[in-house]
Amino acid sequence: MYRRNIRHILIPLAAGLVLVIGYNLFLRPVLPPQTEQPTETEPVASPPVPPQSRSPESEGKSVRVLDQSVVPQTTHESLLEAIRDEIEKHNLSLAETKLKELPTAVLSDTKSKPFVAILWNNLGLQQERLNGTKVSINAYKRASELDDSNSVILMNLAHAYWEQRDRALDAEFLMKLMKIAPDEPFPHLAMADLLQEQDKLEEAAKHLDQAADRTKQDPGLQSYLAAVTAKVRRTQSVESHMAARSSTHFVVKFDGEEDQNTWISVLEILEETYREIGQKFGHFPSKSILVVLHAKDSFQGATGSPAWADGLYDPALGRIQIPTQGATTDRKWLAKVLRHEYVHALLHDRLGTSSGALPTWLNEGLAMHLAGDVWPELDQAMSGDIKVIPLIYLEGSWAALPAGTSTVAYLEANSATRYLIERWGMAGVNELLKALQTKSTMAAALQNKLFISYEQFHRQWLESFERNRL
Repeated sequence: MYRRNIRHILIPLAAGLVLVIGYNLFLRPVLPPQTEQPTETEPVASPPVPPQSRSPESEGKSVRVLDQSVVPQTTHESLLEAIRDEIEKHNLSLAETKLKELPTAVLSDTKSKPFVAILWNNLGLQQERLNGTKVSINAYKRASELDDSNSVILMNLAHAYWEQRDRALDAEFLMKLMKIAPDEPFPHLAMADLLQEQDKLEEAAKHLDQAADRTKQDPGLQSYLAAVTAKVRRTQSVESHMAARSSTHFVVKFDGEEDQNTWISVLEILEETYREIGQKFGHFPSKSILVVLHAKDSFQGATGSPAWADGLYDPALGRIQIPTQGATTDRKWLAKVLRHEYVHALLHDRLGTSSGALPTWLNEGLAMHLAGDVWPELDQAMSGDIKVIPLIYLEGSWAALPAGTSTVAYLEANSATRYLIERWGMAGVNELLKALQTKSTMAAALQNKLFISYEQFHRQWLESFERNRL
């Protein structure tokens, strides 16, 4: 989310931050107990969370593992029994090798073939427990090739496709899955997501409704569906009259009554940003990104953004959204907002279904750093009186932060991210992102990848700032 111009309040706020940093460093614990809440912030409303792939441990709610206890009585019984035993003993590499080396006669046998599919499926579950769907997806593919009518196998494959953002999770695959597993909400959720990417919001809303009909016993999923369906219908209403233009990597939608030179400038800026930031970050989006230009008076109502925002990236709908006031007269401002929101879109594309694990302070800090968004430094302080917000409290949504607190949040995000990059480089940041992609917590990612605890990182960041200020 891009913060509106705040230079007129930035210096006094930063000044207060300087005065309090010494207090935080030397007179009080850096991180208060997690049961406490910082007095500077209001309750933050979390955005709708997309459905995550089921964990292998969620078998109590949804069947994922298939019964492999009874080996079919064929001439290949002993061979299949040996592979089954290796899977049960968690000798996964050996089991996979033996499965790959099965003779054609076993795979063509009508009794053995479905059982081999079961073995591949269960091997995939074990691999997923250890190393995630990036490893297990091939086992699920093998299983589905052997038995493409088994709903459990296809659902496991579909969730692996979802988590890996694999384009094989297409409309044809999902329609087949709907027929084989008619009571499952997931195929309709995935289809809605696919249709949203194609900007077919009316059709997406219909599939969300069908998913809702299949989630009567899942309050969490119902909550997600209600939030996203409301967003989709609101967005459909707002954008139904808009025109659209596209370039190689972007689609821009705008009100037809607006100056159409704006969308031309937007596409030019975005394509330049695509090349520059992609090379700097080492990642390019897997699909076209949609950018919506709103009239000044409709931006906040159409997007649900806080009053202090000058733009946002909506991960639920896959859109960069900005107001067009000033866009035709201030290209520098327009470029800043677009570059900032593009980094958010890029991070979301890279992390995929794990994007919720990325702390907001790091998300915003990387957006400012990669976009070249220059902010006054914290050490430009002169006066004021506010407290440092521990980074752990800036991990979630900032949507409900009051304007003054949001300013401090951005200042801290910028400073802490800059310290992170200066000490460990972008290579260190990439290691953190890899860990977060596996749904690791930020504390675990710092400890396992950079060998520093969250508390130590927080303290060293503040100490580094204090040394630079003097």
